[in-house]
Amino acid sequence: MRSPERADYAALGTWVEDAASCLRWAGPRLKFPFAPERLEELLAEPGAFSFVMSRGPAKAQGFGQFWMREAGVAHLARIILAPSARGQGLASTLCTLLMAQATRVTGADTFTLRVYRDNHPALTTYEGLGFTVVPGLSDERVFFMRREPGAPIPSAA
Repeated sequence: MRSPERADYAALGTWVEDAASCLRWAGPRLKFPFAPERLEELLAEPGAFSFVMSRGPAKAQGFGQFWMREAGVAHLARIILAPSARGQGLASTLCTLLMAQATRVTGADTFTLRVYRDNHPALTTYEGLGFTVVPGLSDERVFFMRREPGAPIPSAA
């Protein structure tokens, strides 16, 4: 895991192919089409930490952010893999690394995220990492999920 560089944002811009995938990944504030060279600015959130996953200095294979919802609770967001990295189990690695970073940087021991109900690969990944659905915070389109404190963070591959 490392901080994103200009080239990472340029690559990330190519991973999002249309308005629907942009909305599902980044939410309604990021409008498609967007200028990849402005992604760092467009994805900025107060208190957010952004990371890319790569093997050594190679180009990014994944991107994700986290920010604190409240003391001890980090919210994982905008998790995405490069198209060439999908289907290899790397989403679990990316999330595990994000949680480890959040713990190191903020001391978080609880994690939350949102995922579309029909995103079955992501749901499988998050459930495998110990996240559970919080019904009262979910809606007809999106599950709000939480990973409680004390659950061990799996080792990253």
